[in-house]
Amino acid sequence: MTRVPIDREPGPTRRSLLVAGAGAGAVLAAGCAPAGAPATPGATPGGSAPPSRAATDLTPGVMTLFKDPAYNFNGLLALGACGAGAAEVGEVLTAVNAINGAGLSAQSYVDTFRGLGDRLLKAPPGAPADDQTRRFRALRAAQYYGQALFFVLGSGDPGSEEALYKAGRAAWDTFCDLCEPAAVKATVPYGSTPLPVWFFRPDESNTARPTVILTNGSDGQNVDMWTYGVPAALERGWNALVYDGPGQGQLLFVDRVVFTPTWEKVVGPLIDWLSARPDVDNNRIALTGLSMAGDLAPRAAAFDDRIAALVAMPGCVEPWLGFPQEIRQILTPDKQRTNDIWNKEVVPGLPPDAAAVMKKRFEPFSAEAMLEARQGKLFTDFYTPATRIQALTITPVVGRIKAPTLVLDYDGEQFYPGQPRQLYDRLTAPKDYLKLTAAEGAQLHCSPMAPQLHCEVVFDWLQHTLPGR
Repeated sequence: MTRVPIDREPGPTRRSLLVAGAGAGAVLAAGCAPAGAPATPGATPGGSAPPSRAATDLTPGVMTLFKDPAYNFNGLLALGACGAGAAEVGEVLTAVNAINGAGLSAQSYVDTFRGLGDRLLKAPPGAPADDQTRRFRALRAAQYYGQALFFVLGSGDPGSEEALYKAGRAAWDTFCDLCEPAAVKATVPYGSTPLPVWFFRPDESNTARPTVILTNGSDGQNVDMWTYGVPAALERGWNALVYDGPGQGQLLFVDRVVFTPTWEKVVGPLIDWLSARPDVDNNRIALTGLSMAGDLAPRAAAFDDRIAALVAMPGCVEPWLGFPQEIRQILTPDKQRTNDIWNKEVVPGLPPDAAAVMKKRFEPFSAEAMLEARQGKLFTDFYTPATRIQALTITPVVGRIKAPTLVLDYDGEQFYPGQPRQLYDRLTAPKDYLKLTAAEGAQLHCSPMAPQLHCEVVFDWLQHTLPGR
């Protein structure tokens, strides 16, 4: 990725926004620059100054699967999922070689990973697959469909987004049905659109157990919640709840319900549902938030005292600052002026790759933007989704949180640099802060190469904070 310096003119110019757009696309997608890439002055994603240490080689050697950092970050997530059975090293690396051989693009990435998902759902060569084989082939298929889904809006067939989501969802449901015991699948009331949930238990007894609610971010899929928590919970005798909230999964791609800033209204019904179950210890319900959910989960905890422990992965207080300054500068207090700047002065010079990233980043906040993207169009209303992202700030309510809280941070955090510490400093509840490091192979947003280490840290802390009785 190359960050193009802003024109040296007084104040932000329209030309500077256009020029910066080429770099902003990659910044939005991956949040970090490759070795030697110059930083745009004042445009660090979290709004802070560029890091003093040379963030030159956070993915050295074999950690660089693709030269483009956005694709590389997603590839590393797939590779990291291998430890949880949600991918296979040979499958991922073979796909990487095929994509690079064909020429890295949204099309080659989508075609390769979608084809891999399709193949895994077919019967393997030889004897018919038993349930265990079918189970983990379905889990890996869900991962690969999710990989394809992330870039489909930049491909030649953006209209296949919903179908691609449904393919991944079907694979996930197949996996859940074949778990032992099978995950409990249900819906939980939420306005006019119920929330789908998947409840995993160590066994089918009615023993009341501690339970963790696993909250996804702005563009992850259910399979990521498997990698980032379900097996770790089950191995420790915990239950785990996975769900789709507004702006996620079924609610976004099918029901067209976008993110809400009042996440307590999402988590509250989940706790109601859990509390009615005999196999849940109501005094030991924990909540985790991965990626942008490092903002959502603390928001819920600020208004629901039934949450006994909270983990923000990473801590986040203002998601809007995760967008480059060049993008944030487009938003003004006036809707018409904002959209005029966007449509007349920015969009005409926006490179295709940056346009594709904007479609992806804004779709969870605007059903209209999502539907336009599926038609190959770039949204025309910038103001509405941008103000929805702005509304996610939790700075005013962090002090309300009463639950003991663990705040994670990462070396080279791309999207929210500095924000984990800001969340930690504002907390008045019992709190811990931990940064996962490059020395452990746990660098970058959400430690894509070290989810096992990530889970060890989180669940050791949860076990200590909510010990058995």
